[in-house]
Amino acid sequence: MNRAGLVFRRAGDSDAADMADVWLRSFTAALPTVRRAHGDDEARSWFSQVVVAQYESWVAVTDGSVIGLLVLDGEELEQLYLDPSWRGRGVGDRFMDLAKQQRPDGLGLWTFQVNGPAQRFYERHGFAAVEHTDGLRNEEREPDVRYTWRPQEGARFRQQ
Repeated sequence: MNRAGLVFRRAGDSDAADMADVWLRSFTAALPTVRRAHGDDEARSWFSQVVVAQYESWVAVTDGSVIGLLVLDGEELEQLYLDPSWRGRGVGDRFMDLAKQQRPDGLGLWTFQVNGPAQRFYERHGFAAVEHTDGLRNEEREPDVRYTWRPQEGARFRQQ
């Protein structure tokens, strides 16, 4: 995909460090009150040794720089993060379209309850909250919310 110099493509090993940096900047900006379970070096190692190696990973690139990432694992949307300077510019919408194209039978994801902007984003894209937790099952120990999207649910959501 290419529009206005922005390219969406599968991530390769050489993208792992840039993906980790985007994730670190985005997490820090969007979730300042959430305790990170792992340090910067651990996050970088996780991206290079696990994320890119084991999951279906996509990047948004412009001018040679990774500005966003999408990670899918089966029907799970594991990660969707944008460089903070790219929020609100349609990149997340394009990633969501890509995720739905790649998983037309449906998706599930978790986000933190304190992340209101993410919840509004997912709801705008037809996801429905199906479970709220106290956070004891995630590494951050932060209350979270489970969202799911099924094509028929998305169609009903848009018609309302």
